[in-house]
Amino acid sequence: MSTLNRKRHQTVPVKVAHILVGGEAPVVVQSMTNTDTADSEATVRQIARLTEAGSELVRITVNNAAAASQVAGIRKQLDHMGVDTPLVGDFHFNGHKLLTDYPECAAALAKYRINPGNVGRGQRGDEQFAAMIKIACKYDKPVRIGVNWGSLDQEMLSRLMDQNARLIEPKQPTEIMHEALIQSALESAAKAEQLSLAHDKIILSCKMSGVQDLISIYRELASRCDYPLHLGLTEAGMGSKGIVASTAALAILLQEGIGDTIRISLTPKPGGCRTKEVTVAQEILQSLGLRAFTPMVVACPGCGRTTSTFFQQLAGDIQQHIHKQMPIWRTRYPGVEKMNVAVMGCVVNGPGESKHADIGISLPGTGETPVAPVYINGEKSITLKGDSIATEFQQMVDDYVQSHYGNKSVRGC
Repeated sequence: MSTLNRKRHQTVPVKVAHILVGGEAPVVVQSMTNTDTADSEATVRQIARLTEAGSELVRITVNNAAAASQVAGIRKQLDHMGVDTPLVGDFHFNGHKLLTDYPECAAALAKYRINPGNVGRGQRGDEQFAAMIKIACKYDKPVRIGVNWGSLDQEMLSRLMDQNARLIEPKQPTEIMHEALIQSALESAAKAEQLSLAHDKIILSCKMSGVQDLISIYRELASRCDYPLHLGLTEAGMGSKGIVASTAALAILLQEGIGDTIRISLTPKPGGCRTKEVTVAQEILQSLGLRAFTPMVVACPGCGRTTSTFFQQLAGDIQQHIHKQMPIWRTRYPGVEKMNVAVMGCVVNGPGESKHADIGISLPGTGETPVAPVYINGEKSITLKGDSIATEFQQMVDDYVQSHYGNKSVRGC
């Protein structure tokens, strides 16, 4: 996998428990539960699953007293299970009251998420925002000031719209909305610092549901501050639409060096697995060459030369095998996540792609000699034949992992 050559937008690193966000730290993957936080057992199970999938931060809803009262217990259960993933509290409307009434919740969370548009209006909003910031200072917690276009501060938007209307050449309403989002984030961050929250305790986000809107806003936001930026296309949607839209927006910004932590806001099917958003986030970062999470399997799409589905089956089996082994490989074989495996279907690109991979196999296409050469580190190693090609190649992959990434001191434990 090639390494992306990009200039990173310089941000001040923020420590969220043991995770560093911003600065020179790798882009952090995060996700959010969709359980009722008051149901502590279900929430713990989902956090554990998200962590196993690779989420490095997990946000939970803290929307009422029942939820707030369970947060400390959830943290204790996770610690007992050996799950040290930092928890982020998602607060809207009543966060000031919940953090005040449930100090054990305030202490257990690793970070607070505050939406300026949902804190309150006028003086009351200022007081409630101040209460949350003061609690963050008391417990030494970082804060993400997250502005969403669906809950934008309407007073600020109206003020900017009025100012724009008086201009000789007014700007387009979309431009004003973008500016309102950015100003809301930056002004809220300035207020937080005035209330004694340290500069290196603040992360910003300005989420939109439109790809071009998100790109435009984050480019401007990055040019006007050095706070770490949380990226995500809010309400991205379901299935391929949500994945494609999120990838289109985030890939452009990440390519430009903008973004310190990301979340893919996918809508799962009823009862569907929440971990898909973690996988997509990882695949975006790995495809861009920014991070490596799991060995990459390169496989051709198939054509008239590959009427047999054997290569497709083998590629799927290898990918599934790698996924199953990764929890063990990750600890025993450091660096294995950077391995590339190729499973190719015919002689056209098969040998070439296999040579470029760490280990690759070129299966016979329609009408080709029924043999499958295997290449290791660019050199032909062996030619497999017969009915056991799949089994033998999978064993070769396992052997490659052990011989090239094995750490004797770790394996001997």
